[in-house]
Amino acid sequence: MELGLYTFADVNPNPSRSKGVEGAERLKNLIEEIELADQVGLDVFGLGEHHRPDYAASAPAVVLAAAAVKTKNIRLTSAVTVLSSDDPVRVFQQFSTLDLLSNGRAEIMAGRGSFIESFPLFGYNLEDYDQLFEEKLDLLLALRDSETVDWKGELRAPINGRGVYPRPLQDPLPLWIAVGGTPQSVARAGALGLPVALAIIGGEPRRFAPLFDLYREAARRAGQDQGKLKTSINVHGFIADTTEAAADQFYGPQAEVMNRIGRERGWGPTSRAHFDMSRGPNGALFVGDPEVVAEKIIAHHALFKNDRFLLQMAIGLMPHDQIMRGIELYGTKVAPIVRKALTEKGEEAKASA
Repeated sequence: MELGLYTFADVNPNPSRSKGVEGAERLKNLIEEIELADQVGLDVFGLGEHHRPDYAASAPAVVLAAAAVKTKNIRLTSAVTVLSSDDPVRVFQQFSTLDLLSNGRAEIMAGRGSFIESFPLFGYNLEDYDQLFEEKLDLLLALRDSETVDWKGELRAPINGRGVYPRPLQDPLPLWIAVGGTPQSVARAGALGLPVALAIIGGEPRRFAPLFDLYREAARRAGQDQGKLKTSINVHGFIADTTEAAADQFYGPQAEVMNRIGRERGWGPTSRAHFDMSRGPNGALFVGDPEVVAEKIIAHHALFKNDRFLLQMAIGLMPHDQIMRGIELYGTKVAPIVRKALTEKGEEAKASA
């Protein structure tokens, strides 16, 4: 199982200094975080696209390109690309360029997005929400599959025999579908034979496990190669030297973000009691010392059989030094425990087969 991180590059939406200075510092720190994740042996780093004052990453491919020249092994992916409000041609070109710069380490994680700001910003009608994603995903797959493209849809001008460049080093360029728990989205990814990344940020994760069964069944019915299917769970959490420190450091920034979003969406406010319950064995938060987090990752792998696990630690205004320590512990302490446990389980399964 691949182990990695993702973030939205949070910034203070109402800083005491200029937003430009705030953004510059966050992106500088972000590159350092990606570099460290690479150095400690993590497999993947994802960066989400948002168009809000509380996030600095509206152009993930640009930031990941900066990280590409400072890293060697870690895979670099969007998390997510809001495909519905972007042009698939530009998305493909940008991530193909990233793939060339990184020597074949780029990926696209495409989704409809958890926020809607990008739709009016780029002139799209929210009434076309579902159709936009379906059409643009279809075009992106056509661009990935062929150098010269013939494509026609209803919401975008057709492409008639045009070449799209540059071509990526990886063939095909990896494309994941990000979902938030909607069965139709999971089934669509399976029918297309595309890897699926499931975001779990609340509730009991085990309730989401049947979605991966649905994914695999949809792929089977569509005649897709089961051996090419991949799954990821993307969660919130934090790692520190002690479980108490991890909880105390993470609660404030994470709660502030969830309450801010909750006010927009009509959720009730969170509390420390709810937070502490959520970081228990059956909750959605992966918070604790390296052993606690590793054990929870292993337990959920047994439940989901996932190929990838991505942790969002840099949420809200987390201090950079705490994030860096968390990344160090993730790579040097958590990852070895998880990899050893899964290797031993795999060897036991082979021995009993």
